[in-house]
Amino acid sequence: MLGELLRDHRRRLGLTQEELADRAGVSVRTVCHVETGRIERPRPATVRRLTDALALTAADLDEFQRAATGIPHAPAPSSPSSPETKPMPEYRELGSSVPAQLPPAHPGFTGRTEQLARLDALLDGGPEQASTGAVVISAIAGTAGVGKTALAVHWASRVADRFPDGQLYVNLRGFHPTGAVMTSAEAVRVFLDAFEVPADRVPSATQAQFGLYRSLCAGKRVLVLLDNARDAEQVRPLLPGAPGCLALVTSRSRLTGLVVADGAQPLRVDLLTVTEARQLLAHRLGPARLSEDPGAVTEIIRRCARLPLALSVVAARAATDPHFRLAEFASELRAGGAGLDPFTDDDPATDVRAVFSWSYHRLSPGAARLFRLLGLHPGPDVTAPAAAGLTGLRPGEVRPHLAELTRAHLLDQHAPGRYTLHDLLRAYATELTEEHDSPGDRHTALHRLLDHYLHSAATASEALSWYRDPIALPDPDPAVVRTQLDGPAQTLAWFTAELPNLTAAVRRAARAGFETHAWQLAWTLVSYFDLAGHWEEWVGTHQQALDATRRTGDTVGEARTRRNLARVRSRQGRHQDALVHLRRALALARELGDPVGQAQALRNMSTVLGRRDRHTDALDLARQALSLFQTAGHRIGQGRVLNQIAWHLSFLGDHKQAVDYCRRSLRILRELGDRDGEGATWDTLGCAHHHLGDHREAITCLTHSLRLRRERDDLREIAETLDHLAEAHQSVGNPTEAATCWRGALHLLDQLGHTDADRVRQRLRGAATPPDALHPA
Repeated sequence: MLGELLRDHRRRLGLTQEELADRAGVSVRTVCHVETGRIERPRPATVRRLTDALALTAADLDEFQRAATGIPHAPAPSSPSSPETKPMPEYRELGSSVPAQLPPAHPGFTGRTEQLARLDALLDGGPEQASTGAVVISAIAGTAGVGKTALAVHWASRVADRFPDGQLYVNLRGFHPTGAVMTSAEAVRVFLDAFEVPADRVPSATQAQFGLYRSLCAGKRVLVLLDNARDAEQVRPLLPGAPGCLALVTSRSRLTGLVVADGAQPLRVDLLTVTEARQLLAHRLGPARLSEDPGAVTEIIRRCARLPLALSVVAARAATDPHFRLAEFASELRAGGAGLDPFTDDDPATDVRAVFSWSYHRLSPGAARLFRLLGLHPGPDVTAPAAAGLTGLRPGEVRPHLAELTRAHLLDQHAPGRYTLHDLLRAYATELTEEHDSPGDRHTALHRLLDHYLHSAATASEALSWYRDPIALPDPDPAVVRTQLDGPAQTLAWFTAELPNLTAAVRRAARAGFETHAWQLAWTLVSYFDLAGHWEEWVGTHQQALDATRRTGDTVGEARTRRNLARVRSRQGRHQDALVHLRRALALARELGDPVGQAQALRNMSTVLGRRDRHTDALDLARQALSLFQTAGHRIGQGRVLNQIAWHLSFLGDHKQAVDYCRRSLRILRELGDRDGEGATWDTLGCAHHHLGDHREAITCLTHSLRLRRERDDLREIAETLDHLAEAHQSVGNPTEAATCWRGALHLLDQLGHTDADRVRQRLRGAATPPDALHPA
């Protein structure tokens, strides 16, 4: 009898055995043994704690105590209708009790200073706010395990004295693992019982019960904490609505309906900051233990993704085994990679995988499939077109799924149109897709995603570079939508935002059997790398691409990749490495019978030798490249290598012939509209005129070059022309103009981390003294 009573009252409050034990201050084993009958006569102190935690009415309390002590109930009167035998119950004034249902605040609560301040500010909104009715904090919202309930209970406990008429609490079980969501009707009975409304005074109609509840709150200051809400409809009937009352709602959903229709104030709970995560561990384990191995603490925080639940699981294990060093726990997390196994627990409420599953199982089939496939996405965030590529849907079809995942806090829209999920959710998504999606489906989804990035980046690359020898891209999957961009500014912004995804896509493609995607995607990034000075990313992607092409014997891809890798190595001053790659690229082009490929390798080798001041050898290679370009009828190659020949001639002191080659180059490049090549040639022509003593003409040519190079916004090339223009101004006695140009060049070179920055810095210091010459003869 006692066990059944305890179980019924616990379920009435929507509590688990663990939650009731925590609220009553008894062990979970005690609650379990009482409910199963193994303990028939609990100690009086245990009975008192249980009845206090259950907030029983007078009648229920009497029944519970009789069952606990074995005293039988009084027999029912023989004639209930008889006025002589019917007892007259003495009820206290309806709703006069002061409920105190808040769960105990977590003793280890730390951080959340900003969120607590915002809650304080809402409570202190003043008379105008008070007159508008209940203040609803609907978006104490965030992903699973982020600490929404802990924040709400901590703050509510802190301000409970400002609500002298009571504090109501109910766990609405909106994301309960068994699907046992508490209805609003069940919840309002919890509140009526907390106010000790006698059963015979509770209306039978549900709407009347809601009305009675709101009447009990009227004219009072009551705090209502509605925990773990599923949606706005579940919450709305439970809002007190009376001035002076306050309702807190926690949910994994955004509850936008409450914000729009009920004036709720949204408050988002994100992952902990690194400092807050460290405070959490310090509170649980003590500062001294953390100070023993700061590196291990940093790794634990990183691998827990700053998720409070995950950090708490690790902290609990570390506290249980105080003789283990924190480095051992960090090592265990490291060995588990990005998986969730290190965060498993016997209690579903603290098992990270189980907690995530409660949100996942509430999703529609389409959103659930998208969430799983996001486990295949290699980069840090995703857009609607990329998500469409994963799923095979159109962007308009996938956006509702993204919105649903965002409302469920399984995704975060950290920037307009860009969605991300933290590492532990990504690990969970990866587990799900490997469990539920076939290898063929996963392969196809990844193929579509890589097609999206490859063809979008190829389109963007064309907008940034006026000319590059094209590559033959395979046709994309028919379902793939490439991103369309409008102009260089939008293209640069797209590349900047997508760069982490694009570099990660190269890496995933190289490792997942999409070797052609790997080198072609790396190729599409060169124009942006060149403009923005992302040389480390340039090296990284092309080394991965090179390994992929060599693994599959793709000589065309290897030759292309080596040429691009040589370009960046030379930019970094690693000229010998560049020459090794170019010699191999030249050999491959000869094997393929590709005269243009040979010419491009020779032209690049000429550039590298020129940077090593080997201009005679460089001139010979450039002339070989010109012959090959002419044989192949490759006009733009001819125009560009003519400029290169002029550059070497100028360094060798033949400035007049350099001017002639520059003019031949300009005729071709202007005809073809190659403004990139034209900008480089105007720079060479300006330098040649400077050496011939025609400084005014040099300034005119270099100004043309600067205008064209700024159109493309290539920082290194702009800095190069500014340096040359500074020397021309210095030669005509304009030290102020020269200093301005050198400062501009230095700013760009420092921004790029270029080795020429020190040389320009020295010239800027001596700007008052004209240099002897622009180039040594």
